[in-house]
Amino acid sequence: MVSAVFHSPADASAEAMTVSVATPRPLARDAAHEPAAGPAASPAVPDRPPRRRIDWRSVWMRVLPPLLGLGLLWLVWTVATLKGGAFPTPGATWDAAVQLFADPFYRNGPNDQGIGWNILNSLERVGLGFGLAAAVGIPLGFIIGRFEFASRMLSPLISLLKPVSPLAWLPIGLLVFKSANPAAIWTIFICSIWPMVVNTAVGVQRVPQDYLNVARVLRLSEWKLVTRILFPAVLPYMLTGVRLSVGTAWLVIVAAEMLTGGVGIGFWVWDEWNNLNVRHILIAIFVIGIVGLLLEWALMALARRFSFDD
Repeated sequence: MVSAVFHSPADASAEAMTVSVATPRPLARDAAHEPAAGPAASPAVPDRPPRRRIDWRSVWMRVLPPLLGLGLLWLVWTVATLKGGAFPTPGATWDAAVQLFADPFYRNGPNDQGIGWNILNSLERVGLGFGLAAAVGIPLGFIIGRFEFASRMLSPLISLLKPVSPLAWLPIGLLVFKSANPAAIWTIFICSIWPMVVNTAVGVQRVPQDYLNVARVLRLSEWKLVTRILFPAVLPYMLTGVRLSVGTAWLVIVAAEMLTGGVGIGFWVWDEWNNLNVRHILIAIFVIGIVGLLLEWALMALARRFSFDD
């Protein structure tokens, strides 16, 4: 017997509804907003510059030799004064320096002033004499280096006057200016001008001819030629002359002040010699050396700053 199963109309409609209703599909996501598969990406960290390792050998080569040199000087000085005598020991000189620099700017009259005032007065004279020498010497060096006629005319005079001792110029200054302070400034001027003249002239003469040819093609005026072509090329030579000149000026001021008197480190040294105070003379020697070293370091730093080789 074959049995047949009949569905009612209600069951048929329910089945049709069941078949027609489809399972909703997920909407397609934009690939640009889809998170990357795999582990979560960490934020980018900028690369750190590698640490610079300290070159200890270079540091020691800079520090150790000067310390050994000073220690050697101290040792020789100590051994030389073991037997006593008029020459003071390093310890006694140090004690005198501590006492002296405890009050370097005292005033007890025109001829009794602290070492600080003496140093400042000497630096003032050096600044005036050196400034005048630079104002005259550097343009003169440009003229000598630029024009052959001027070079042939002035080079013999420079060769004749440059080796003259500073002490020979001081009486001329006293005769002309009738006063000690202008005479000292004159002596500094005439002795410190020559390195600036010679080095500036050599620098101008060593400017490549191609630079001058370009200036001639562009029809540059003499002023533009000097300021735009010659001056940048000559600047390292000129600064070398300035450095040599300031050292010469600081050397000259001590000798000039010993003879002219007044307030200054040179006069202070001579006054302490008259008082037989050798410890203060040794202190003055170190002070003169330290101030001259600082002046030279400052100008060397200036020369490196404006050097065109870097």
